[in-house]
Amino acid sequence: MEPLRVLVVDDHEKFRQGLEAMLAATESVEVVGSVADGREAVDLALELQPDVILMDLHMPRLNGIEATARIVQSSPHISVVVLTMMEDEDSVFAAVRAGARGYLLKGARRGEIIRAIEAVGAGEVIFGPGIADRMMTFFRGPRTRPMSDAFPQLTERERVILGLIADGLENAEIARELGLSVKTVRNHASNIFAKLQVAHRAQAIIMAREAGLE
Repeated sequence: MEPLRVLVVDDHEKFRQGLEAMLAATESVEVVGSVADGREAVDLALELQPDVILMDLHMPRLNGIEATARIVQSSPHISVVVLTMMEDEDSVFAAVRAGARGYLLKGARRGEIIRAIEAVGAGEVIFGPGIADRMMTFFRGPRTRPMSDAFPQLTERERVILGLIADGLENAEIARELGLSVKTVRNHASNIFAKLQVAHRAQAIIMAREAGLE
Protein backbone atom coordinates (compact mmCIF):
# COMPACT_ATOMS: atom_id res chain seq x y z
CA MET A 1 0.00 0.00 0.00
CA GLU A 2 1.06 3.57 -0.65
CA PRO A 3 2.06 5.48 2.49
CA LEU A 4 -0.40 8.04 3.83
CA ARG A 5 0.62 11.56 2.83
CA VAL A 6 0.69 13.74 5.95
CA LEU A 7 0.90 17.50 6.46
CA VAL A 8 2.18 18.65 9.86
CA VAL A 9 0.83 21.93 11.26
CA ASP A 10 2.25 23.33 14.51
CA ASP A 11 3.76 26.68 15.49
CA HIS A 12 6.28 25.17 17.93
CA GLU A 13 9.33 24.53 15.76
CA LYS A 14 11.05 21.93 17.95
CA PHE A 15 7.86 19.95 18.49
CA ARG A 16 7.08 20.11 14.77
CA GLN A 17 10.56 18.93 13.85
CA GLY A 18 10.38 16.09 16.36
CA LEU A 19 7.04 15.03 14.94
CA GLU A 20 8.41 15.10 11.40
CA ALA A 21 11.40 12.97 12.42
CA MET A 22 9.15 10.44 14.13
CA LEU A 23 6.86 10.19 11.11
CA ALA A 24 9.79 9.95 8.71
CA ALA A 25 10.82 6.72 10.45
CA THR A 26 7.37 5.20 9.83
CA GLU A 27 6.88 3.22 6.63
CA SER A 28 3.12 3.77 6.47
CA VAL A 29 3.48 7.57 6.50
CA GLU A 30 5.09 10.15 4.22
CA VAL A 31 5.46 13.75 5.42
CA VAL A 32 4.67 15.96 2.43
CA GLY A 33 4.76 19.32 4.15
CA SER A 34 5.18 21.24 7.40
CA VAL A 35 3.88 24.70 8.32
CA ALA A 36 3.69 26.90 11.39
CA ASP A 37 0.31 28.66 11.14
CA GLY A 38 -3.26 27.99 10.13
CA ARG A 39 -3.35 30.21 7.08
CA GLU A 40 -0.34 28.47 5.57
CA ALA A 41 -1.96 25.15 6.46
CA VAL A 42 -5.06 25.98 4.43
CA ASP A 43 -3.02 27.10 1.42
CA LEU A 44 -0.68 24.12 1.48
CA ALA A 45 -3.49 21.63 2.09
CA LEU A 46 -5.30 22.84 -1.00
CA GLU A 47 -2.08 22.67 -3.01
CA LEU A 48 -0.74 19.29 -1.80
CA GLN A 49 -4.04 17.50 -1.06
CA PRO A 50 -2.57 15.31 1.72
CA ASP A 51 -4.44 12.30 3.06
CA VAL A 52 -4.11 13.41 6.69
CA ILE A 53 -3.26 16.63 8.52
CA LEU A 54 -1.90 16.74 12.06
CA MET A 55 -3.28 20.06 13.29
CA ASP A 56 -2.43 22.12 16.36
CA LEU A 57 -5.18 24.44 17.61
CA HIS A 58 -3.48 27.48 19.10
CA MET A 59 -1.56 29.12 16.26
CA PRO A 60 -0.92 32.60 14.85
CA ARG A 61 -2.88 34.25 12.02
CA LEU A 62 -5.52 31.50 11.85
CA ASN A 63 -6.33 29.03 14.61
CA GLY A 64 -6.58 25.30 14.04
CA ILE A 65 -10.38 25.21 14.38
CA GLU A 66 -10.95 27.71 11.58
CA ALA A 67 -8.18 26.16 9.46
CA THR A 68 -9.80 22.73 9.86
CA ALA A 69 -13.22 24.08 8.88
CA ARG A 70 -11.86 25.74 5.73
CA ILE A 71 -9.87 22.68 4.69
CA VAL A 72 -12.69 20.19 5.26
CA GLN A 73 -15.21 22.42 3.51
CA SER A 74 -13.08 22.70 0.37
CA SER A 75 -11.52 19.21 0.49
CA PRO A 76 -13.74 16.88 2.55
CA HIS A 77 -11.59 13.88 1.64
CA ILE A 78 -8.71 15.27 3.73
CA SER A 79 -8.78 13.85 7.26
CA VAL A 80 -7.72 16.17 10.08
CA VAL A 81 -6.33 14.88 13.37
CA VAL A 82 -6.01 17.54 16.06
CA LEU A 83 -2.83 17.21 18.11
CA THR A 84 -2.86 19.80 20.87
CA MET A 85 -2.32 20.67 24.52
CA MET A 86 -5.92 21.84 24.81
CA GLU A 87 -8.20 19.25 26.42
CA ASP A 88 -11.22 21.35 27.44
CA GLU A 89 -14.59 20.23 26.11
CA ASP A 90 -15.18 23.45 24.17
CA SER A 91 -12.03 22.85 22.13
CA VAL A 92 -12.84 19.19 21.51
CA PHE A 93 -16.40 19.85 20.38
CA ALA A 94 -15.38 22.86 18.28
CA ALA A 95 -12.81 20.72 16.49
CA VAL A 96 -15.34 17.97 15.78
CA ARG A 97 -17.90 20.51 14.57
CA ALA A 98 -15.25 21.90 12.23
CA GLY A 99 -14.79 18.44 10.73
CA ALA A 100 -11.80 16.95 12.57
CA ARG A 101 -11.80 13.15 12.50
CA GLY A 102 -9.40 12.71 15.40
CA TYR A 103 -8.33 14.46 18.58
CA LEU A 104 -5.16 13.64 20.49
CA LEU A 105 -3.23 15.39 23.23
CA LYS A 106 0.45 16.18 22.76
CA GLY A 107 1.37 13.70 25.43
CA ALA A 108 0.22 10.89 23.12
CA ARG A 109 2.79 8.20 22.43
CA ARG A 110 4.22 7.48 19.00
CA GLY A 111 2.04 4.40 18.56
CA GLU A 112 -1.13 6.36 19.36
CA ILE A 113 -0.28 9.05 16.81
CA ILE A 114 0.51 6.55 14.07
CA ARG A 115 -2.63 4.54 14.86
CA ALA A 116 -4.73 7.72 14.68
CA ILE A 117 -3.24 8.68 11.32
CA GLU A 118 -3.90 5.22 9.90
CA ALA A 119 -7.43 5.12 11.35
CA VAL A 120 -8.59 8.44 9.92
CA GLY A 121 -6.81 7.61 6.67
CA ALA A 122 -9.10 4.58 6.49
CA GLY A 123 -12.17 6.74 7.10
CA GLU A 124 -12.56 6.17 10.84
CA VAL A 125 -12.96 8.69 13.66
CA ILE A 126 -10.62 8.39 16.64
CA PHE A 127 -10.07 10.14 19.97
CA GLY A 128 -7.32 9.80 22.56
CA PRO A 129 -8.27 7.85 25.73
CA GLY A 130 -9.11 10.84 27.93
CA ILE A 131 -10.92 12.61 25.13
CA ALA A 132 -12.88 9.47 24.22
CA ASP A 133 -14.18 9.20 27.80
CA ARG A 134 -15.50 12.76 27.65
CA MET A 135 -17.11 12.18 24.28
CA MET A 136 -18.86 9.02 25.49
CA THR A 137 -20.13 10.82 28.59
CA PHE A 138 -21.54 13.54 26.36
CA PHE A 139 -23.07 11.07 23.91
CA ARG A 140 -24.65 8.93 26.61
CA GLY A 141 -25.79 11.76 28.88
CA PRO A 142 -29.36 13.09 29.00
CA ARG A 143 -30.34 15.47 26.25
CA THR A 144 -31.70 18.90 27.06
CA ARG A 145 -33.55 21.73 25.34
CA PRO A 146 -35.84 19.54 23.20
CA MET A 147 -36.70 21.18 19.88
CA SER A 148 -39.52 19.51 17.99
CA ASP A 149 -38.79 21.63 14.91
CA ALA A 150 -35.08 20.80 14.73
CA PHE A 151 -33.70 19.80 11.32
CA PRO A 152 -36.77 20.37 9.12
CA GLN A 153 -34.75 19.15 6.13
CA LEU A 154 -34.93 15.60 7.48
CA THR A 155 -37.79 13.18 6.96
CA GLU A 156 -39.55 11.81 10.04
CA ARG A 157 -37.73 8.49 9.63
CA GLU A 158 -34.39 10.30 9.37
CA ARG A 159 -35.17 12.32 12.49
CA VAL A 160 -35.89 9.11 14.42
CA ILE A 161 -32.65 7.54 13.22
CA LEU A 162 -30.67 10.69 14.02
CA GLY A 163 -32.14 10.63 17.53
CA LEU A 164 -30.98 7.04 17.98
CA ILE A 165 -27.54 7.93 16.61
CA ALA A 166 -27.43 10.77 19.15
CA ASP A 167 -28.20 8.22 21.87
CA GLY A 168 -24.97 6.45 20.91
CA LEU A 169 -26.50 3.50 19.06
CA GLU A 170 -24.58 1.88 16.22
CA ASN A 171 -26.22 1.00 12.90
CA ALA A 172 -26.83 -2.64 13.84
CA GLU A 173 -28.53 -1.59 17.10
CA ILE A 174 -30.70 0.93 15.26
CA ALA A 175 -31.65 -1.72 12.72
CA ARG A 176 -32.82 -4.06 15.49
CA GLU A 177 -34.68 -1.24 17.24
CA LEU A 178 -36.60 -0.23 14.11
CA GLY A 179 -36.90 -3.61 12.39
CA LEU A 180 -34.81 -2.49 9.42
CA SER A 181 -31.82 -3.96 7.64
CA VAL A 182 -28.38 -2.61 8.53
CA LYS A 183 -27.96 -1.54 4.90
CA THR A 184 -31.16 0.54 5.08
CA VAL A 185 -30.01 2.23 8.27
CA ARG A 186 -26.60 2.89 6.71
CA ASN A 187 -28.26 4.51 3.69
CA HIS A 188 -30.46 6.66 5.92
CA ALA A 189 -27.40 7.70 7.95
CA SER A 190 -25.55 8.70 4.78
CA ASN A 191 -28.52 10.83 3.70
CA ILE A 192 -28.70 12.43 7.14
CA PHE A 193 -25.01 13.33 7.12
CA ALA A 194 -25.33 14.80 3.62
CA LYS A 195 -28.38 16.91 4.56
CA LEU A 196 -26.72 18.15 7.75
CA GLN A 197 -23.47 18.76 5.85
CA VAL A 198 -21.38 16.88 8.39
CA ALA A 199 -18.31 14.82 7.63
CA HIS A 200 -18.88 11.99 10.07
CA ARG A 201 -21.02 10.46 12.82
CA ALA A 202 -19.48 12.35 15.75
CA GLN A 203 -20.32 15.68 14.12
CA ALA A 204 -23.92 14.61 13.62
CA ILE A 205 -24.20 13.45 17.23
CA ILE A 206 -22.96 16.76 18.62
CA MET A 207 -25.31 18.71 16.35
CA ALA A 208 -28.30 16.54 17.29
CA ARG A 209 -27.65 16.55 21.02
CA GLU A 210 -27.09 20.30 21.15
CA ALA A 211 -30.42 20.74 19.37
CA GLY A 212 -32.06 18.43 21.92
CA LEU A 213 -33.49 16.26 19.17
CA GLU A 214 -36.03 13.82 20.58
